[in-house]
Amino acid sequence: MLLKNSISLINEFFYLTLRQIRKIYLNSNIYNKKISIIENNTLHYKPNLSILSCLVKYEKKKNKIEDYYVNSIWEKKINDKDLKKLHSFYWLFTIDLKSSKKITHSIIQNWIEKNKNYNSDIWEIDILSKRIISWISNSQLTYEETSEEYKIIFNKIIIKQTNHLINEISRSEIVDDKMIGCTAIILTGLSYNHERFLSYGLNLLKKIINSSFDNEYFPKSRNIRQLVFYLKYFVLIREILKESLNDIPDYLNEIIHYSGKAYTFFCSSIKESLLFNGNNESDLSDFDKYLNLYKYKFNNDRHELGGYSILKNKNIIIAMDTGSTPDKSYSENYQSGPLSFEAIYKGNKIICNSGYFQNHKHQLNNISKSSVAHSTLILNNKSASTFKKKNGQNILGNELKSFDKNIVFEKNFWSIKSSHNGYLKEFGTIHERTLEFFPESEKFLGKDKLIKKKKFISTSFEIRFHLMPNSKVTKTQDNRAVLIELENSGWKFFTNHGFIGIETGLYFGKKNNYSENQNIFISGNTQKEDQLIEWEISKIK
Repeated sequence: MLLKNSISLINEFFYLTLRQIRKIYLNSNIYNKKISIIENNTLHYKPNLSILSCLVKYEKKKNKIEDYYVNSIWEKKINDKDLKKLHSFYWLFTIDLKSSKKITHSIIQNWIEKNKNYNSDIWEIDILSKRIISWISNSQLTYEETSEEYKIIFNKIIIKQTNHLINEISRSEIVDDKMIGCTAIILTGLSYNHERFLSYGLNLLKKIINSSFDNEYFPKSRNIRQLVFYLKYFVLIREILKESLNDIPDYLNEIIHYSGKAYTFFCSSIKESLLFNGNNESDLSDFDKYLNLYKYKFNNDRHELGGYSILKNKNIIIAMDTGSTPDKSYSENYQSGPLSFEAIYKGNKIICNSGYFQNHKHQLNNISKSSVAHSTLILNNKSASTFKKKNGQNILGNELKSFDKNIVFEKNFWSIKSSHNGYLKEFGTIHERTLEFFPESEKFLGKDKLIKKKKFISTSFEIRFHLMPNSKVTKTQDNRAVLIELENSGWKFFTNHGFIGIETGLYFGKKNNYSENQNIFISGNTQKEDQLIEWEISKIK
């Protein structure tokens, strides 16, 4: 153990030393000259702004650049979040094209004078990439009707920033940043007719697809939010290639086809945000309109994808996490909710999960990763998976496997069944869950089975059922049932097994926000024999 710790400390020392040397190099004149290679490039292709609407939500009311104009705009001391927004220049997408172009040019020229050399705070991959995308895409404001001298300076800084992107992007550990950077490189290659940039960007795109998607073309992270993120950028890249009259690679068409089918499976066919593994509530109606405008149509009649099982008709949707944990290197947004489920009736959630608090620096991020934040089983108040800190992120400490999956979808009977081994090593227990639904009687029947294996340890158990913040709950006098009141229906939760109770919890469905909600729980102690805990949720007629 002592030897292992010593090696770890030595490796960490060398890692920090190399980072410091790299930092010195990036701020040196040598590096500045390397990325400042003079190239006589002119802006040729300017993408239609409507193509960018898959990334940027356009407000009906546009702002005037005069409202932003401050001579010392880059001198202001602001917090990190606002600094990133300011230097990304994405606010240009909110500017009325009738605004003063002279003021826009003045702001950009002022920025270039003060920030033309590498600066770690504002040359980060995501900020720099967004800045390139915004400057080129908003060329009507940033480039047109300017002097030749300004255009030369503008073109040089675009090329310089792109050179830096190419030098640094492979070192980034954040895949989302790589995707944004890849898009910026491809856009620069197209706009400046720069073959090296375009070739590099398309090769990088292929590498991102190969490394980030599994054999079924689903993100290895099992993150629904990331699926939507990828699809938006894939479609954007395809549309700018198409508009600029360039060939569209087969691998790009292929990944859009499969990602689009997955998007239909999780989002466009449901219209409700499923709160599994890093997902939040999101309104995707604008993206649906975008896909329709550009004639993208995806169909999917599957019942299982990416480790999730979904069954639905016009009134009811049931979704369950029946997948294994992702690889640790893709687990920064994974939540430990194996066999958790959500049930939706006519657009209102009867049972939900608690959602996800995205800010990794906040203690609520760790809380939202816990099994307790999901509608599933917990043993001894412990999660089925553990997490550990790495580079500021909470990543998986141990993995779990799901198995024995079975799905039945008939007219009058639905069933999803699966098991996982997350509690096998510590408690000698396999958790098997069967979720059944009877469409005619509008009743759910749940069966949570605790299967005992070697080295079984008796402990406490809880099965939680989280409710939306606007749901109202009342416990009956016999302590065997709970009444759930939704906006459009009433439901009765009932069990004959264990103690039934109600607790106040936290709901993280809205991004980096929280509110109080209620959750129902069944509690008791595990037994030496295999144990079956049954419960039901039926509609009150």
